[in-house]
Amino acid sequence: MTDATEIRHGRHCVFNLHVHLVFVTKYRRGVFTGEVLADLRGIFAAVCQDFSAELVEFDGEDDHVHLLVNYPPTVSVSALVNSLKGVSSRLIRKKNYPSVSKKLWGGALWSPSYFAGSCGGAPISIIRQYIEQQQTPD
Repeated sequence: MTDATEIRHGRHCVFNLHVHLVFVTKYRRGVFTGEVLADLRGIFAAVCQDFSAELVEFDGEDDHVHLLVNYPPTVSVSALVNSLKGVSSRLIRKKNYPSVSKKLWGGALWSPSYFAGSCGGAPISIIRQYIEQQQTPD
């Protein structure tokens, strides 16, 4: 994994974008075990790689997971989330983990909602102050 402060380069841009994602299981059921979470880590890392993104950090509890993803500006967060949730749901359901199949029915693993928060860099107040202090020409 790269350093979280490492600046990445595209063809026409320089960037360092991170998003904190939280996915909750359907009906907030506690279905994750250590084995399922380990599988999810690998699935999420592979999906991120397909988007030229990087799974910087991952962990979770029995009913939700947290991801920290470094992504390029060519990727929309909603498209990334759609793929992360869709692929992981399909692959985890296919493995028929008893903890999942006992508590969830139908084809869904995740609640349709999610949390996405931008993170990293300077606090908003510092950026606002920096912009306000620019030397505006007369």
